[in-house]
Amino acid sequence: MSSTAVVILNWNGRKWLEQFLPAAVRHTPNAEIIVADNGSSDDSLEWLAVHHPSVRCIALGSNHGFAGGYNRALGQVKAERFLLLNSDVEVTPGWLDALNQYMDTHPGMAACQPKVLSNGNRTHFEHAGAAGGFIDRNGYPFCRGRIFEITEEDHGQYDDEREVFWATGACLLIRSDAFHAAGGFDEQLFAHMEEIDLCWRLRRTGWSIGYTSSATVYHVGGGALGYGSPRKTYLNFRNSLIVLTKNLQHGWSWGWLMRRLVLDWFAALKFLLEGHGAHTLQVARAHWHYFLRLPRVLKQRRSLLASERTPDLTGMYHRSIAFDRFILKWKKFEQLDQEAFVAR
Repeated sequence: MSSTAVVILNWNGRKWLEQFLPAAVRHTPNAEIIVADNGSSDDSLEWLAVHHPSVRCIALGSNHGFAGGYNRALGQVKAERFLLLNSDVEVTPGWLDALNQYMDTHPGMAACQPKVLSNGNRTHFEHAGAAGGFIDRNGYPFCRGRIFEITEEDHGQYDDEREVFWATGACLLIRSDAFHAAGGFDEQLFAHMEEIDLCWRLRRTGWSIGYTSSATVYHVGGGALGYGSPRKTYLNFRNSLIVLTKNLQHGWSWGWLMRRLVLDWFAALKFLLEGHGAHTLQVARAHWHYFLRLPRVLKQRRSLLASERTPDLTGMYHRSIAFDRFILKWKKFEQLDQEAFVAR
């Protein structure tokens, strides 16, 4: 059994493989690199066979999304740890060794992430992950280095190691036994927020999640589904409701749900006023599909409540990040009320 397997999930991403896979091969000499192909219709597989014949390929046949694709691929990989890597991520020398060393010194840690900077603006953090993820009481995720659309410039303010609430799926090192014991990703999510759900479930059974700046990667972001895509809006709003309903231990109620729906409709109105009516429609569609899934999600919730070992979690932000960002105009993580992260 190899120590670590780097698994890159690909879907019609030949241009990203061509751009970033050579660096991954060059800077990762001590791990197996695998490309799991989610039923691509481009020539990704042919390109791999010609240019990187030593890279193992797992052909999944059709597009199972991020969640289903990784579940199927990792079921075919034997390793002590999995490194899930987006195809549009540029790695740097020593990146994987640094992540493994961090995990070696934290036996209670299920998963961790590196510092994630923007490939297009390399002095700034990238939206998906930045310097570690958190979530507010209403289920809106944010990061150190990124609050909603605002990303901070990196000037060493997050050069540290610490526990976080969730780690990004763009570059995630996770223990294989923890991944399988948790049941992998929830495939009903398809894509977006599946790593938040997995990290939350892992924490509820006693594991911790970490961040280390000793490793740095550069992420394009939106490689498979652009940040301005209405489809992304749909998945984010629907999945956020599913993840919160499943995992919010003591704060979830029908009253909480109504409050959250009202906040979503303020966001939908903002989309409309900004001329993005297609996104407003996707919020409505997300709510409709959430309610169709609600019986199943509530069943999952009851199962998690029965099996959890850690009812109180540090790292949740017990304020509204939307209020802090759009009313108080706070744009940086350091401006947030740090006492609001204390477990309650």
